[in-house]
This record gives sequence, C-alpha cells and structure tokens, in this order.
Amino acid sequence: MTENKEDKDNNKDCIFCKIIKGEKEATKTYEDENFIGILDINPRAEGHTLIIPKKHFRNLLDLPTTLGNELLDAIKKVSLKLIEEGKAEGVNVLTANEPAAQQDVLHTHVHIIPRKKDDGLKIG
Repeated sequence: MTENKEDKDNNKDCIFCKIIKGEKEATKTYEDENFIGILDINPRAEGHTLIIPKKHFRNLLDLPTTLGNELLDAIKKVSLKLIEEGKAEGVNVLTANEPAAQQDVLHTHVHIIPRKKDDGLKIG
C-alpha cells in the first residue's frame, strides 16, 4: 500500500514526521535509508526504542511489504544492540494498528521494549 490522501494531508502535523524532518528533537539510536530508531519519551524500560519509517504511513497495515525485510532488520539490529549493551536479556516487539488497538500516533512505529528476567514489567 502507499500513503493515502488523508495521511498526506495530515502528516504535516505528525510528531514523527517533525522528528524525521529535524523540526522536533529526539534521541536517535538507529538510522538507515528508510527507518530511524528513537528513544521513547515515556519509556517502559531503559532503552525503550521506537522504529519509525522515514515516509509517513498510517500504520503497519499501510507499510509496503517491500519494506518488511528492512523493518525486521532494523528491529533485530536495535534489539541485539540493547542486549549487547546489557540493557536487556530479551525484548518485547509491539505495534498497534488503528486507534481501536490503542495506536496513539497515526504513523507506523514499532516499540522495542528491553526486558530482563523478573523485571516486574507488565505488558498489556
């Protein structure tokens, strides 16, 4: 799928688009040709990272499948880096698609939440 008209019209107000354009600050932890990784401003754990496409797509359902392997590669690289740095022993990889599923920002993003055994963190 490609960007729909609604998203092209509304992405000028999108917080993630502003971060990608350099209009808003964020702590960038990863970047490749099509994706960035930034630290979540309300982290569930140290190192909680969002993987975001540089182009505006409403959610994972609108992301072209041609970007799927690259997205997975970004998720793996960031996750392994968190483990290598000792911030995680494992990770939760989460995404929400549409407001009914608790998607707050209507720009595709994937949460990588670092986890350690018995960290007490409840996801859900």
